[in-house]
Amino acid sequence: MAAPSYIISRAVDPVFAIFIGVAAAATRINREEKEKGRTTSETLAAAKRRILGLSGKTAV
Repeated sequence: MAAPSYIISRAVDPVFAIFIGVAAAATRINREEKEKGRTTSETLAAAKRRILGLSGKTAV
């Protein structure tokens, strides 16, 4: 039986995969928002409002 193959280690590989996925999603969202004429700061402000809205907190 072949030994398991890991990129970094058994414990860190899932964290690495999540990081890569989130970074890819953020890059895609930022690119799509720029095509719509929005700046990165406007995109981040909208994301912050959306995240705060999901958690039930009020935006400051």
